[in-house]
Amino acid sequence: MKTLLFSLVSILLSVQIVHAQVAKDQQTLTLLSKAKWQWMADKNVDKLDRLFHKESKFVHMSGTWKKARELEIIESGSIWYKQADVHDVAVEMINDTAILWNRITLKAVVRGNEVSNEFTVTEVYVKNKGDWQLLNLTFSKVRDTHKIAH
Repeated sequence: MKTLLFSLVSILLSVQIVHAQVAKDQQTLTLLSKAKWQWMADKNVDKLDRLFHKESKFVHMSGTWKKARELEIIESGSIWYKQADVHDVAVEMINDTAILWNRITLKAVVRGNEVSNEFTVTEVYVKNKGDWQLLNLTFSKVRDTHKIAH
């Protein structure tokens, strides 16, 4: 009986620990994503270079490209992510992979033209040697009434 009780308590504690770690990772990723938007606005390619996984891809309204091109675009200002107003965030964890959805209003300068668009941005992160790295960022143009299901 004592063994059974000990086993049940151990299982319950393990579940609580796992749940606490998932919640911590979700908070970390939400803050990391927010920082990423600021780094993009600041054209801080050094921080973005460390954040973007070497195999990362970026899907925009005008095309899809890899890390080097995204960093070049940010550094040159051909797309200047001036301000991302985040309206909603949802994060789901699957082992060492996280999917984060942001519903944003993005104010940007694209090839010299100031624009404002509503997007749901899907970000895929992978834990690499203990650090989260962005593997994919996809912009989906949506209406301002678009909602993310939690």
